[in-house]
Amino acid sequence: MAKLGLVSPWIEFYSELEVLFKEDPGVKVLYDDENKIVKLYVEDAEKADALTRLLPAEKNFGGVKLTIEVVPANKLGDSALGLFQKAFKGNTAVSYIRNVTGMFGFDFNYVVFKPKVVQYYTDSLNDIYGMRSTLYQDIAKDVFSDVKGVYFCTDLVENLGQPLGEWP
Repeated sequence: MAKLGLVSPWIEFYSELEVLFKEDPGVKVLYDDENKIVKLYVEDAEKADALTRLLPAEKNFGGVKLTIEVVPANKLGDSALGLFQKAFKGNTAVSYIRNVTGMFGFDFNYVVFKPKVVQYYTDSLNDIYGMRSTLYQDIAKDVFSDVKGVYFCTDLVENLGQPLGEWP
């Protein structure tokens, strides 16, 4: 029988970050529970800079402040879409990243993930078995909620295999 319990929202956020980048060999996500710090160790300097600029430096969960650090971090100028291209470079969970000009000339920025259901352990009451099943897009929407003007979605199966950054 599954053990029913609760997980803190900051642990849930750490789990989401960990799952989002587990397919990326250049990113390692670690959590320090005592100091409430999530650290992303990133091998690529451009990717580290992009993640530093995309992720919040801290996130408040009621009375608990979670600090998010990216190691190492540089200072490069880019659009939000460019930062996502650098942040997800080499991550096999991503299908492609693209800017599309829609009707009336409005631009839409998309980060499109492969259609895969991922599971990770969580003690939240949302699932009595302690496992959360979701899509990468749902995790990205939560993790990058402070970034405006970028949409996260899941690719159609027939579009897979297109190079990152290319529109099918």
